[in-house]
Amino acid sequence: MDPTDVAAIAAQLGRPPRGLRAVAHRCPCGSPDVVETAPRLPDGTPFPTLYYLTCPRAAGAIGTLEARGLMREMTERLASDPELRAHYFAAHEAYVVARDSIEHVEEIDGISAGGMPDRVKCLHVLVAHSLAAGPGANPLGDEALEQLPDWWASGPCVVVRDEDRA
Repeated sequence: MDPTDVAAIAAQLGRPPRGLRAVAHRCPCGSPDVVETAPRLPDGTPFPTLYYLTCPRAAGAIGTLEARGLMREMTERLASDPELRAHYFAAHEAYVVARDSIEHVEEIDGISAGGMPDRVKCLHVLVAHSLAAGPGANPLGDEALEQLPDWWASGPCVVVRDEDRA
């Protein structure tokens, strides 16, 4: 991976990234905002979160949506809307297939992330899935993404200096 991207991701997270495979999406400012992680971390830990949101500004904006109760509202809609439930289940299945195409990890077999397919547990994961896989990949990630402000409008969330590059 590009050392500048790795340094930017480390600065965004406030720690070295673990299991980093690729930049899965770039913010409109040009910095990474979603990374693809290995299904098994270097220390052997199973890691179900294939798409991991790294941008602290986006994460903060998503946290505001969570605090407003959006996850509860979405989970309630899943229980009462068969079409939404079917699309969300399809997002879950696609997530597992994408992760398994990298490496099948028995301990997380059939488990995706973010509460899929039955509930909404983490909007950060759902938004990361929508950004990485594109519009239509995750209906609730798409909905949350539409409610976010332009977190990139004031420029990159981190600035990588020459000495920060690995």
